[in-house]
Amino acid sequence: MTWLPLTSPEQLQAIKSAPGYSLIFKHSTRCIISKMALKSLEADWKEEQAPVTAYYLDLLNYRELSAQIAEMFHVYHESPQILLIRQGECLLDASHSDISFREITEVLATQEN
Repeated sequence: MTWLPLTSPEQLQAIKSAPGYSLIFKHSTRCIISKMALKSLEADWKEEQAPVTAYYLDLLNYRELSAQIAEMFHVYHESPQILLIRQGECLLDASHSDISFREITEVLATQEN
């Protein structure tokens, strides 16, 4: 899985207007639960089943950006957390043990129909 670091408000605006799917993983680098969620997602990831651009947000270094994400996509901030975005809409917001590759692919499948 290839992560792009999410480090600026400009990137966030680009994600909001991107034509395809974007995935944001909000990660607290000091939290073992966050680390386990990240490793589990990466272990299960299959690029061909989830055509998304994946972004990684380091919460400890970019707290303000995390707050902007919550406001922009109308979600409650959690950590760890994933957001699946398409055309400015948050299609999936999951945190902690609810973060799963299967859930992402299920949401993507419903969008195809």
